[in-house]
Amino acid sequence: MSVAVAQPRDRYTTWVANVLFPLHERLKGHDTRTRLRGLEATQWLDRSRLEALQLANLRRFLADIGARVPYYREMFAAVGMAPGNVQSLGDLAKLPLLTKPLIRANVDRLKADDAGKLMRYNTGGSSGEPLVFYMGADRVSHDVAAKWRATRWWGVDIGDPEIVVWGSPIELGAQDRLRQLRDRVLRTELLPAFDMSETNLDRFIERIKAKRPKMLFGYPSALAYIARHAERRNERVDGLGIKVAFVTSESLYDHQRRQIEKTFGCRVANGYGGRDAGFIAHECPEGSLHITAEDLIVELIDADGRVVPAGEPGEIVITHLATRDFPFLRYRTGDVGVLGNRACACGRGLPTLSEVKGRSTDFVVAMDGTVLHGLALIYVVRDLPGIRTFAIVQESLERTRVSIVPEGGFDERARTTIREGIKARLGAGVAVDVDVVESIAAERSGKHRYVKSMVSP
Repeated sequence: MSVAVAQPRDRYTTWVANVLFPLHERLKGHDTRTRLRGLEATQWLDRSRLEALQLANLRRFLADIGARVPYYREMFAAVGMAPGNVQSLGDLAKLPLLTKPLIRANVDRLKADDAGKLMRYNTGGSSGEPLVFYMGADRVSHDVAAKWRATRWWGVDIGDPEIVVWGSPIELGAQDRLRQLRDRVLRTELLPAFDMSETNLDRFIERIKAKRPKMLFGYPSALAYIARHAERRNERVDGLGIKVAFVTSESLYDHQRRQIEKTFGCRVANGYGGRDAGFIAHECPEGSLHITAEDLIVELIDADGRVVPAGEPGEIVITHLATRDFPFLRYRTGDVGVLGNRACACGRGLPTLSEVKGRSTDFVVAMDGTVLHGLALIYVVRDLPGIRTFAIVQESLERTRVSIVPEGGFDERARTTIREGIKARLGAGVAVDVDVVESIAAERSGKHRYVKSMVSP
């Protein structure tokens, strides 16, 4: 078993991680530190013992929500589900799937009878109407502990200096005096990802150089964009002592990983999850994307809702066992991925996702009906000279629009290359509009999506 060697920490980080942050979490009603200790032990269980733990947790979860949650009390009665009769994780497939429309239609009936104080959340709605849902303290404790465990895999900890490049209006709206004070104490600094003007990019680089963070956290597109700007400005930021850049909330492309690692002189650790489904999987230093399996069960389904085996692509379906107050049971994420079937060299028994292909809206459809990952179009554009950034929108089967922010040297030859490359992938009859623009606005969340399709796969 390969165990990461503990890295030396300064006294301030030790105080924050062992005293201040656990106290902060307790005052908020969270048992995060206790949950972390449990997760750091169970991650080393072998696969069979981990599955036994999952099954026991699943039985308790089903019994709990069957008794306390009106929606599931009625649904279990209707389908004849007796939680005590669940014999394997595969028995989950006997239950109906949970979708965003179902949550919207049953939001009050999905709250446990004795849930107590719940926090209201919503997704950004980048691929459709935003989803409103609720979290209890158990769910929040789990999510924070799972992220904390993965942070420590990389030899950094809460309290180490950190730069966060983020843009969700939810986080930014909470930047009151208390939140700002907390961030200063935890040595975290937030840079707004939704405004990537030249002036702001210069300021971001100066803040990173002044802060000398041990870790970065943010959208891969935003960190890669800052890195590329630093490179253009001949600003060296690879000797600042940054150990790792944690990226999440978007698909991480190989060229983004390379850019971030080269410019900042650190490793990139990918994370997969969502505000609704929770922190699902985190990358370890050996390169595996480990599922937080103690409280999360991941299924992959095909277009007909049938579970597919490891190694085959399917839509990711999540059962979050820490959502007893507002359950996410067999929740369709809309993302596509592949379950891994090999043990990781790090020695953790946690199952893995060998691939996360992104949301269904990150796919495009050719005129002949062939479904292609958005990368098929990204490859056409990204390495052409004279392009600072771009966005591709498949408006219909017959028309695709490409917006280009030029960097000097973008000419008619590049425009023709883009048109021909996209036609070769989507069909000769597709009209390809290539527009040169001054800037491409990020989505409200601060994310940048390179490809968006209005065509359902």
